[in-house]
Amino acid sequence: MSRSTELVFRRFRLKVLEGPERGLTRDSDEPELVIGSAPGTHLTLTDPTVSRHHCAITATAEGFLLRDLDSKNGTTMAGYRVRSAYLKAGTVLGVGETSLRFEHLDEEVRQPLSHEERYGRALGQSAAMRRVFALLPRIAGSASTVLIEGETGTGKGLVAEAIHQSSPRAGGPFVVVDCSAIPPNLIEAELFGHVKGAFTGAVASRPGAFEAARGGTVFLDEIGELPLDMQPKLLRALEERIVKRIGSLDPVPLDMRVVAATHRDLRKEVNRGRFRADLFYRLNVVRIRIPPLRERIEDIPLLVAHFYEQLVTDGDPSPPAELLQALAQQDWPGNVRELRAAVERAVLLGDAAPWRDGADDEGGAPDSAAPPAPEDAFDPALSFRAAKEKATSRWERAYLRGLLRAHGGNLSAAARAARMDRSHLHELLRRHDLSAREE
Repeated sequence: MSRSTELVFRRFRLKVLEGPERGLTRDSDEPELVIGSAPGTHLTLTDPTVSRHHCAITATAEGFLLRDLDSKNGTTMAGYRVRSAYLKAGTVLGVGETSLRFEHLDEEVRQPLSHEERYGRALGQSAAMRRVFALLPRIAGSASTVLIEGETGTGKGLVAEAIHQSSPRAGGPFVVVDCSAIPPNLIEAELFGHVKGAFTGAVASRPGAFEAARGGTVFLDEIGELPLDMQPKLLRALEERIVKRIGSLDPVPLDMRVVAATHRDLRKEVNRGRFRADLFYRLNVVRIRIPPLRERIEDIPLLVAHFYEQLVTDGDPSPPAELLQALAQQDWPGNVRELRAAVERAVLLGDAAPWRDGADDEGGAPDSAAPPAPEDAFDPALSFRAAKEKATSRWERAYLRGLLRAHGGNLSAAARAARMDRSHLHELLRRHDLSAREE
């Protein structure tokens, strides 16, 4: 069966009914249109009650999805404040004190899709991924800073690596800095380096990641976790293209490209005051969104076959049909990373329908107190300690997912219910690649 070679989406129009820009219209040229007061938004409003990045409208397979980006004064429909909703023609929106009317247009926009099912080590045959693959060669060939957004486990690191390997800097180093894994008091030294004696423990001079990446690429993973007081220093380094090691006044010129990634929507973080607007604009030169696995379910057979072939050492490297069927029916909140773990478990234990943390056979909440099934309790390849740690990890993940579900993702409420410190709960969620709504 032939595959589509173009992504087709219907255009829409927004018209300002009330507000300083009354009468202004804006037509969509991309699948997403952002409304706000910040320069560079698709529909820029001067209404002082409108947030920098107020809301976004996205053309999806289900319709036109409106999402409020945690704006200060909210987005309303029919007088009710909404976080997200699908729009129909003629809907009137309230954005701050500005009123807008949403209209469909009898026009389509067509964007090319790649004919390839992979770019570097990233795989995908869905239209969503082939749209990304079609953009990457042009992005890789430029010197522009790139911001990659997507949920945890979607493959942002693979895309960053592929951009580097396809760029003119491919012969240089690819230096990864995980901003979420470095203590706040060490992040500056990690990025910019230090001289001997600059602080306790600095027994020798050491170049930072920016110096080490000379001629290559720095990948700033989870840039949304960068401490607020460190953000202006990073902005200055990117603007001036120089750094100074801690303890030194000598400037070090930089020769590297920056690719950043985050599982957060930085537009929301700017509105919340957790991420500097000027740094966001500096990073957001080219933005790529990696879709979650639930938006590309047609990629599951391809990914399962790839992982299965990697993991099977003897026997048929093709995954059983019952395994494909079982995996295709899941929602995969952990995305591709979770899918790979499920395939690995199926290969190791010979289980065609692997047990998944976080859901029972009816799709409900897990029984967080339930022990592993008897057949899972003993694995001859594991020591007692390793088997116990594995079972504990599975129990923790199931408990945490049930806890978040019970409290609507609210981290503070979940911590109170679990009678644990909020920071400890946050660390457990990070360890198990789970996310919560920080309130």
